[in-house]
Amino acid sequence: MTDTPRPLTAASTVGDWLARPEGAAALRELLAASGFDETVLAPVSNLPLQQLVDLSQGRLPQSVVDDLVASVNGGVVPADDAERAEGWRERVVAGRFEGRTIVVTGAASGIGRAVASRVVREGGRVIAADLAEDRLTELVAGLGEDSVVPIAADIVRAEDVERIVAAAGPRIDGLANVAGIVDDFSPLHETSDEVWRRVFAVNVDGTFRLTRAVLPVMLAGGGGSIVNVASEAALRGNAAGVAYTASKHAVVGITRNTAFMYGPRGIRVNAVAPGGVATGLGADARTSEFGRDRTGDFLRLIPAIATAEQIAASITFLLSDDGVNISGAVLPSDGGWSVQ
Repeated sequence: MTDTPRPLTAASTVGDWLARPEGAAALRELLAASGFDETVLAPVSNLPLQQLVDLSQGRLPQSVVDDLVASVNGGVVPADDAERAEGWRERVVAGRFEGRTIVVTGAASGIGRAVASRVVREGGRVIAADLAEDRLTELVAGLGEDSVVPIAADIVRAEDVERIVAAAGPRIDGLANVAGIVDDFSPLHETSDEVWRRVFAVNVDGTFRLTRAVLPVMLAGGGGSIVNVASEAALRGNAAGVAYTASKHAVVGITRNTAFMYGPRGIRVNAVAPGGVATGLGADARTSEFGRDRTGDFLRLIPAIATAEQIAASITFLLSDDGVNISGAVLPSDGGWSVQ
C-alpha cells in the first residue's frame, strides 16, 4: 500500500515543491514570466514557500502564492499541516531563561527579533533595543509588556547605550549583540571614508560600547553570557566588501580577547558566524560592480540559506546554560559554507 503524498501548501518547502512534478512545473512557469529558471531558488530550497512573500519585499504578493497552491491542488487551497511539515522546526525549551534578563540589539526584526522571541518564550525578560520604534511596539504587542522592555536606541550613541543598561536594572544575565549593517561590496580602492566609518560605527564601535557598559553589571552579578553576531565574512575574505569583512574580523577579535579576560570571573563570550540568512538585511543599493564581479562565483556556492529562527537557535544555545563549557568560540552557523 502506497501512502498518498501530502498536498503541497504554502508551508511546504521550496525544495518539496521542486521535487514534485506538479510543483516544479508551477514554479517554472512563474519564474519564466520574469526571465528566470529554478536555479535561482537553490539558496532558498529549505524555506517554506510562504516565506518568499516576506523576502520578496512586495515583489511576490500573497495572491500569487495562493494561486500557486490552488493550481497544484485542483483549485483548492488545503489547510497547512504544521505538525506534519517536513524540515526543521523550532523546539522551545521551557524555562531555559527563567529569571534571566537578556539584552538584545537589533531586536525589532530579523535575527534579533527571533532571539528576543525565543528568550521570552523560554521564560526570560528581554531588553529589546532597536532604532525602529514602531517595530518594537509590534514586538511588545506580540510577546507581552511583562517580558519585553523596548528601548528605541542607536548603539552608536553613548547616551543610548546608557539608557539600554539602565533599563535592564541591577542584573544582566546575557547580551546578544545582533545589530549590524552591511557594506556595498566595494574593494579597498573603491571604499569611501563614509562607508568605512558607517560600517565600523555600528558593527564594531556599537558592539564595543554596549559590551563595555554591560560588563560591570555582569561582574557585580558574578557572571553572564555574551554572544556577538559575526558573519561568514569573519571567516573568509570573499563574502563581502573590505569594510564589512574587516568589521566582522574585528568582532571575532573582541570576542576572543573578552572571553580570555573575563573567563575567570564567570563570563562566557562567544560569536556566531551566520552564512546566508533570510532577513531584511540586504546589500547597499550602490553595490560595487567590481566587488560583485569578483565575489559572485564564490557567493553562488552558498548552501541553502537559514531562517532567522535557525540562527536564533544557535545564539540562544550559547546564551543559555546549555553552552556552559563554551567560551571564546566562533560558531559557524552557515549550513557548512565555511568548510567549502
